[in-house]
Amino acid sequence: MANNQRHKSNAKRICDFVTAAISLVTILPLLAAIAVAIRLKMGRPVLFRQVRPGYLRQPFTIYKFRTMREGTDSHGLPLPDGDRLHPLGTFLRQTSLDELPEFWNVLRGDMSLVGPRPLLMRYLPFYTEEERVRFMVRPGITGWAQVNGRNEATWDARLRNDAWYVRNRSFLLDFTILWITARKVLKRDQVIVDARSAMLNLDEERARLKVGRV
Repeated sequence: MANNQRHKSNAKRICDFVTAAISLVTILPLLAAIAVAIRLKMGRPVLFRQVRPGYLRQPFTIYKFRTMREGTDSHGLPLPDGDRLHPLGTFLRQTSLDELPEFWNVLRGDMSLVGPRPLLMRYLPFYTEEERVRFMVRPGITGWAQVNGRNEATWDARLRNDAWYVRNRSFLLDFTILWITARKVLKRDQVIVDARSAMLNLDEERARLKVGRV
């Protein structure tokens, strides 16, 4: 069983690498055009970089196109995401074009095409034992949670879907997720540009629940 799972994992890695390589070459002109637009509209940097937990909780740097401008309040603290979001950034998020640099993460082996989305490092203490199964696979550009509610779903539902994916993963399931993702991206379905406007961060939500139980 373990050997079979290892073979499947190796085969998936090969598929990820080949697909990411072909995709990056194919969309290179689009990547360049988006980079130029961001540079002209928002200045530097063009890419957003952030450390996220990946396979076995190992940290890696995720790459996305930048969508927010710099901005601080009178105390020097960053303004809310909704206030810093640039109109170009709104368009990039609505069309999911901001995610395209993640193909580089897939090529490097940090991520897979399909898997649980890599969330924030500070969320690590707030997962349940069952939810930590998400770290048994590489995080993905898209996943079962993303095609089942995305940011419209509660944290419990999203993380439950991640755990279900890990327990039931297969090539057929990955193909199904990619197909549904493509349809949703084209239709701009279930896109919430500013996730903070719709829900709390995971650590905030679960810290409140913990206080409520005391």
